[in-house]
Amino acid sequence: MPRVLVIEDERKIRRGLEEGLSAAGFEVEAAATGNEGMQLARAGRFDVVLLDWMLPGMDGLEVLHVLRSAGQTVPVLILTARDAIDDRVLGLDAGADDYLVKPFAFAELLARLRVLLRRGQPERETVLRAAGLEIDLLRRRVTRGGAEIALAHKEFALLEYLARHKGQAVTREMLGRDVWDDPSYALTNVVEVYVNLLRKKIDSPGERSLITTLRGVGYRLEE
Repeated sequence: MPRVLVIEDERKIRRGLEEGLSAAGFEVEAAATGNEGMQLARAGRFDVVLLDWMLPGMDGLEVLHVLRSAGQTVPVLILTARDAIDDRVLGLDAGADDYLVKPFAFAELLARLRVLLRRGQPERETVLRAAGLEIDLLRRRVTRGGAEIALAHKEFALLEYLARHKGQAVTREMLGRDVWDDPSYALTNVVEVYVNLLRKKIDSPGERSLITTLRGVGYRLEE
């Protein structure tokens, strides 16, 4: 039975999530503050965390920062009323795996949880190699020519996806659906912005970019 931690200060929402998730087959623990939620997350072994952004005491991003700094890799889905693209990028860059805007349909929440749980299963490969890059999935470490490259959480996810499809055309729709879990991202400039950020970090000065833009299609990571 998957274990989920709900960190939500609004009592009605928290109770609704507890009841709904329990009925859907989850083992649920809940916290009403960021401090309490962080303590539970660090002490217990959860399969996924539902984390409200606006919390009394430590807010959701502070909780997330502490967990990621401590090496916690549990999938985290942020719940918030903030729906601006800049807010989404901020939350994802802080280490969240997904982002759901309130009010939301419970069926969509369950679908997103299923995606995160599948993603959390062990991968057959622990190191991906492409175009001179080495991507260590367990240590979340990227190197090129022995030099380590520091990547933000979503940059790493984007590079991992491109590496799993190295030499193949990857459309913006694929990236929106599979990296951001939201096809609408393909209709914004967010994907392009992240590809450009990634290029600046992995490309060597004066050399051809390892990520090729396929006009009207998407991108390809060279082998």
